[in-house]
Amino acid sequence: MRSETAGITPANTGMDGIVWNILGQIYVPKTLTDHSFSWHATFPPDTFVPPHSHPEQDEYLYILEGRLDFWLDGEETSATPGDTVRLPMGKPHGIFNKSGQTAKCLFWVSPTGILPDLFWGIHNMTEQKPEDIVPLSARHGVFFLPPPA
Repeated sequence: MRSETAGITPANTGMDGIVWNILGQIYVPKTLTDHSFSWHATFPPDTFVPPHSHPEQDEYLYILEGRLDFWLDGEETSATPGDTVRLPMGKPHGIFNKSGQTAKCLFWVSPTGILPDLFWGIHNMTEQKPEDIVPLSARHGVFFLPPPA
């Protein structure tokens, strides 16, 4: 069991100096326990997380900078600084930076599950190809949706 320790994770650094490259975005883990996991994410222009679901985790984003577009359970919407985005477990969603500018946000999920292991797996890929990411993600409880017909 992972439990929280008192302390501060400084700005612009991740726990233990960890920085992940996930699908062109930079993820910096901030907290990690069995109950929740948080990370700061930087989305360069034109990067995205394809539509997917995770049936055993609630996911949240707090927008810090820029604008992100979302596909949430079949509907398109967007969020800007100060907005909190709620992505309930099992509800399909995708995240897109179509703004032409960098966007930054704080993500967190509850419970943690094995999501950090998925991030390590994707980060360590020589090439982050969909045919490799999709089955790896499924083994970690994240299920990508097929492309629209």
